[in-house]
Amino acid sequence: MNMSHHRKVIIVGSGPAGLTAALYAGRANLSPLVFEGQQPGGQLTITTDVDNYPGFPEGIMGPDLMEAFRKQAQRFGAETMFKSVESVYLSKRPFKVVADGEEYFAESLIISTGASAKLLNIPSESEYMGYGVSACATCDGFFFKNQHVVVVGGGDTAMEEATYLTKHAARATVVHRRNELRASKAMIEKAKKNPKIDFVWDSVVDEVLGTNAGGHKKLIGVRLKNIKTSALTDFMCDGLFLAIGHQPNTKLFEGVLDMDAVGYLKTLPHSTATNIPGVFAAGDVADSKYRQAISAAGTGCMAAIDAEKFLAEVE
Repeated sequence: MNMSHHRKVIIVGSGPAGLTAALYAGRANLSPLVFEGQQPGGQLTITTDVDNYPGFPEGIMGPDLMEAFRKQAQRFGAETMFKSVESVYLSKRPFKVVADGEEYFAESLIISTGASAKLLNIPSESEYMGYGVSACATCDGFFFKNQHVVVVGGGDTAMEEATYLTKHAARATVVHRRNELRASKAMIEKAKKNPKIDFVWDSVVDEVLGTNAGGHKKLIGVRLKNIKTSALTDFMCDGLFLAIGHQPNTKLFEGVLDMDAVGYLKTLPHSTATNIPGVFAAGDVADSKYRQAISAAGTGCMAAIDAEKFLAEVE
């Protein structure tokens, strides 16, 4: 075993959960190693303005906030590597982690690989992500005061997001590929009673329309395609919210760690511990409900404390 590759704590993922875990583990003299993964800084790096993270009264850019997290963790001895983990072996300690072809060993492991919003997979969607396209109403709804937004989806998430958005937006149009919603009855009734919500049925977003006038990139509408007739319609709006669900990034751990039906990691009550002693989960990878930077950071702190206690007990 290459001893320079042997750590007390390895953290997989570098969003608010992973970097907070790194900060706490660093302060506990555990010299953590963080694998930053394919999206260093997590989902916040594709969020332009963050206005709801405490301590920043004027708001802060998502990438700037995550860079501050990273520097603070590094200040206390955390090492961060821009590598992606491709496999893990958790049958015995030290756990083996393979990142970009190299083997690393950990006495404890914190998993903070996050979740990814399910996207439409059209090129214009990624082009305008953060410039009118969002996958989080509670993060970005505030920026659409008195504007018209489109919400894509037909489940509980879509109804929740549309209902929430009407607190800010003048109007929310729900676009759904079928002619009936699959959300729960209570959620459907609530949305249909809301005078600010209307519906476009049997339709999908075919293209995101935008402008780059004066160097200011901005969504101006969506091109809708009727599934039954294939007719295309340009629908003017100020924002597009994707509410077709999230997918936790847990493929690495399938068949090894306990998960729910969707793939979110299960943790023990009042703990970040998974079903394997010494393996902890923090952030959106284990949270299908809140999915906020602040709650992810909180569980990152908890995971580091849980890992420190575990190591003290086994040593």
